[in-house]
Amino acid sequence: MVATPPITPGAICDPCRLRPLTDRDGSARRPASSARTIVIATTPLPIRVVALYRFTRFPDCEAIRGPLAHACCAHGVKGTLLIAPEGINGTIAGSDAAIEHVVAHVRALPGCAAIDVKEARAHEMPFHRMKVRIKREIVTMGQPDIDPLADVGHYVAPADWNALIDDPATILIDTRNDYEVAVGSFAGAIDPRTRTFRDFPGWFRANRDALLRETARPRVAMFCTGGIRCEKATAFLRAEGIDDVYHLEGGILAYLATVPPEQSRWQGECFVFDERVTVTQGLAPGSHQLCRACRMPVGDEQRSSPLYAEGVSCPACHAERSDEQRAGYAERHRQAALAEARGRRHVGAAPPGDD
Repeated sequence: MVATPPITPGAICDPCRLRPLTDRDGSARRPASSARTIVIATTPLPIRVVALYRFTRFPDCEAIRGPLAHACCAHGVKGTLLIAPEGINGTIAGSDAAIEHVVAHVRALPGCAAIDVKEARAHEMPFHRMKVRIKREIVTMGQPDIDPLADVGHYVAPADWNALIDDPATILIDTRNDYEVAVGSFAGAIDPRTRTFRDFPGWFRANRDALLRETARPRVAMFCTGGIRCEKATAFLRAEGIDDVYHLEGGILAYLATVPPEQSRWQGECFVFDERVTVTQGLAPGSHQLCRACRMPVGDEQRSSPLYAEGVSCPACHAERSDEQRAGYAERHRQAALAEARGRRHVGAAPPGDD
């Protein structure tokens, strides 16, 4: 075994320093050995962006974190990987060779040989640093008894999604956070207006009767950005006694990448948790930017507001910030502009976490 240098607590680095599965219940169940790479953009751009997750058992997360962080940092890969006793989740970016190395490392982890990988390309690195962190959950729902390895909803391929959601008997729920839904969603989807994914169980329990009262056997379809939140959301609904539950396999990203625009039921753009901010049909870059004060996506309409100042404020946060805070944001924005002029990257406010 090759020895790796020690990783400091938190396993954060920058380019300069190193710092068996049970069967799932579902119509689209895949063999445990069938790892897939879903290429969601084929333009020959220089940076390869990879999103991945896998629910599996990690009895010793600390033993996994150090070598994984070293594999990423030694090859110049940046992004965020979360590991927990329930598995791994994250998005990373780098050169083709670097990503191949890290993905091979991940697939060698316990239960990860068949991990699905979704790939895209980017003009420039969408992350400032590399973070490998240990968490209680790889996506935070706050329901310790929910286990996607034991029971989840039926997977629905993007090609079959339209038929399901076009049926008026289907109850379609967007499981993402409110600021994500505001950027775009599927036509007719219910918006829970949750601030974080941890709010979803409470929202469902509070609105269950209103959602399901019109049918004796409700059919519920749910979706999220890349699929991981729906693994838990469908498991949660099944634990709540809802049997007929479906979720979009590969999430919105797989749908936008594979369904022709003329057949798409998607409206708007899709928020992503990196410096790309949003993507559109075919995973093309979106029109939104990130407000560096509140870290929320800002579209053309918000940027035309007199309350918007690049790097300083937007209509959503202007009233919540003091003049002193805005002055600090303005100075940070000035420093970022100077760094860019010198050909260096300045680490500003990052996109919100995927929770």
